[in-house]
Amino acid sequence: MIEAAERPTRIAVVDYGAGNLVSIEQALTRVGGQVTIARDGEALRDVDALVVPGVGAAGPAMARLERHDLVQPIRAWIAAERPFLGICLGLQLLFEGSDEDGATTLGVLPGRTVELVDAPTLPHIGWNQVGLERAHPLFDGIADQSDFYFVHSFAGQPEPSAAATVLATTEHGRRFVSAVARGPLLGVQFHPERSGDDGLKLLANFLAFVRASPRSGALA
Repeated sequence: MIEAAERPTRIAVVDYGAGNLVSIEQALTRVGGQVTIARDGEALRDVDALVVPGVGAAGPAMARLERHDLVQPIRAWIAAERPFLGICLGLQLLFEGSDEDGATTLGVLPGRTVELVDAPTLPHIGWNQVGLERAHPLFDGIADQSDFYFVHSFAGQPEPSAAATVLATTEHGRRFVSAVARGPLLGVQFHPERSGDDGLKLLANFLAFVRASPRSGALA
């Protein structure tokens, strides 16, 4: 029998038709994760952590999550303080709504997704620096102002009451929030799976974070 400390870290990557699952699955596998593609809430029952990737607009994404009966399981997962990583659109969906199409989103974090202000180009595509606002295990071994890969025109804007969740910011026009952290709830606006060695390091850090979490392990 494999001891709990020796078994692979089991990661559910949500498939709701809004992301390149191949890239994130390969990257998580490369750093030691055991990936399950989750297409319904039942797939969350036997995993240690949940990853919600995604590109595109909030409204269609929320509609697809509803069709696959994933909205309430995701909210319940987060409410239970279990390890979670939102990537790009997966981060934006954590807020209360989106100015992109007026969608109501998951409402986990106070604030809205808004268009990048004074951006020299939209969408914001390519490498840009991520400046840390505070230390966090997700960025262990990654230098401040390291470059990560972005593809987006909107970003989450926390309410002042949620200012403490801001983990990192990036400048494209005005500064925007590029990473958040609240306990085991993590989100990044960039794509770690497309960000070279530092992106892989961040995903490896996420797996280490999951293994250290008191709430990792399968749901009862």
